[in-house]
Amino acid sequence: MTETLQADLASGTLAEAISDIAEDAARVILPYWRASAVVEVKADDSPVTQADREAETLILSRLAALYPGIQAVAEEAVAANGAPALAEEWFWLIDPLDGTRGFVAGRETFTVNIALIHNGAPVAGVVVAPATATTWCGGPEKGGGILRRRFGEPWQTVRVRDRPATPLALLSHSMSDDEAERLAARHGCAQWQGMDSSLKFCLIAEGRFDAYPRTGPTSEWDTAAGQAVLEAAGGRVLDDDGQPLAYGKPHFLNGPFVALGG
Repeated sequence: MTETLQADLASGTLAEAISDIAEDAARVILPYWRASAVVEVKADDSPVTQADREAETLILSRLAALYPGIQAVAEEAVAANGAPALAEEWFWLIDPLDGTRGFVAGRETFTVNIALIHNGAPVAGVVVAPATATTWCGGPEKGGGILRRRFGEPWQTVRVRDRPATPLALLSHSMSDDEAERLAARHGCAQWQGMDSSLKFCLIAEGRFDAYPRTGPTSEWDTAAGQAVLEAAGGRVLDDDGQPLAYGKPHFLNGPFVALGG
């Protein structure tokens, strides 16, 4: 099955397929948005809703039908059953609803994330923002630009901008203003904006912002699709050692990183 996977990855068929799957998951999620969704609390104190679970079920079933036998590491399955002991050579990383807290609060910045990992590196990824019906898709070619579309419309190519004289940072909403200001300044940004989810990677990828530093812990499914998108657009996601953020780490957890545009 990896032969089919690799052929579809090279041809662009895989990127189109996972974009369609993520957009269908977005359609599952949207009826729950701003509809007083019932919220449960998982063991790690993070929220989960029926929208998360239904979207993940759709994604997993569709990926398994297209590419049977490829390992899938998905947020809600890991919460219920624990993380796999080891990552395989090829595997999916899936966050069916990234930014659940913002989703519950009625904000627009929640996303659906699907990424394909090969030997620890994201080689394809799609991020969908259901509230704005927007999709960003990055494939194995690095630096040439990413594809972005509104649902049902043709793809457009976008890429990172050259770093401006006054670069802008995106920071997690979970940080205090003082923490965010210090972290933004550390990366040369005098101005910053708080935002939920992997949308931060996409806004850097399309040239609207320049840096997203993160010190607090994240899971690999939070970042993999966004990293695939940003790298395809000409950006970088680097760990504390200045190396590309890698995947398949113990417990599928990330350390500090910074996402950068041009």
